[in-house]
Amino acid sequence: MSLDRRNFLYLAGVSAAAAAGARLGSAAPISTADAVFNPMKWESVRDQFDLLTREQIHLSSFFITSHPRQVREEIERHRAAIDANPFEYVEHNIFSMPGKIAASAAEYLGGKADEVAITNSTTMGLAHVYHGISIKAGQEILTTLHDHYVHHEAVRLSAERAGATVRKIALFDDIAKVSEQEIVNRIAKAITAKTRVLGVTWVHSSTGLKLPLRAIANVVADSNKGRAEQDRVILVVDGVHGFGVEDEVIAETGVDFFIAGTHKWIFGPRGTGIVWARAENWKAIRLLFPATAMEPFVAWITGKPLTQTVQGSWVGQGGFHAFEYEWALPAAFDFHKQVGRKRIAERIHALNDQCKEGLAKMPKVRLYTPRGNKLSSGLIAFEVEGMKSADVVKRLHEKKIIASTAPYREGYVRLAPSLMNTPEEIETALREINALAG
Repeated sequence: MSLDRRNFLYLAGVSAAAAAGARLGSAAPISTADAVFNPMKWESVRDQFDLLTREQIHLSSFFITSHPRQVREEIERHRAAIDANPFEYVEHNIFSMPGKIAASAAEYLGGKADEVAITNSTTMGLAHVYHGISIKAGQEILTTLHDHYVHHEAVRLSAERAGATVRKIALFDDIAKVSEQEIVNRIAKAITAKTRVLGVTWVHSSTGLKLPLRAIANVVADSNKGRAEQDRVILVVDGVHGFGVEDEVIAETGVDFFIAGTHKWIFGPRGTGIVWARAENWKAIRLLFPATAMEPFVAWITGKPLTQTVQGSWVGQGGFHAFEYEWALPAAFDFHKQVGRKRIAERIHALNDQCKEGLAKMPKVRLYTPRGNKLSSGLIAFEVEGMKSADVVKRLHEKKIIASTAPYREGYVRLAPSLMNTPEEIETALREINALAG
């Protein structure tokens, strides 16, 4: 029997009528819009988050997003179709939708669809990459003291499995004096012959510091000159708090693996994320989950060895999961495309600059995030003299300002002005912080 797509689906349990039946299960878009979306007007952009409570000032939306209207409607469209005809709708879309999602993500990333893996979070993406990379006993994973718990744990578990070591370095001594050159120099000095992976975070959720990815990638490229392929340093980036903020084409930064949840700054469905890597880097990855993909299935059904190398599209959650959420992810990338990534970056930076400059003028407030946007993005970290950060957050919440603390040993107060905010809201937050500082 010829194993073309028709027979592949047949062997997977699809009836001959599935494709025709699935069309019956398709649902028309459900519109709740009471006004035409004008992506050129910030008020209209903000109005797309129409379920977000307006009696509060939301300055922690980086944690997990409120769905904009078009994302929410796309989730509902898929949900309604699955509920109406679960077998036929899922079977008709389960093999085609991942490609559509990857294509929309690749357009934003500047890469190719088969270079994109679909995951449910940054955490899952980190696990796929660190456990997939070939690391030998005697090699090391180099990372920094500033990374998040899940990054450090992915590193630790991978190193334990491989019999490798982990080394963490500080990128600065005093964040008030940090510079791009200091960061780059420290990384260059720390890379040794044993270093197999360098793991960094693009924007630190502890302080809001943004790392210079291209400069770091250049350091890694220099260190790889003359190295054998199995000893090459691989640059892994947790990019979640820059992805959707910065006007940066990821495929042009020189990083090897870029990992990000898309339910934060991208405003995607909750429980979605991506990993991007060039095709040559995916070839070196081992799969953790059975792939929902043509080539591995054909190898299994025929009993023949799998000859193709791993592709990004093979890496993912596997099995059945919340399809209505995952399949709605292109709507989020489309939302960014409509508004314009350059305009989004400028707007978020403008609101953050307004907030940082206001905090910097307060004598009893210590700002930890670098001013300007060269080494900072959409997150701001600070402390109020004489107050615990948790108490500052609590007092702000009482004033209907949603702030947060950083989940680190030193947990600063965090604000994250975004597209959901206005300059007037930032001024209100600054007034309340100034009042707290007394």
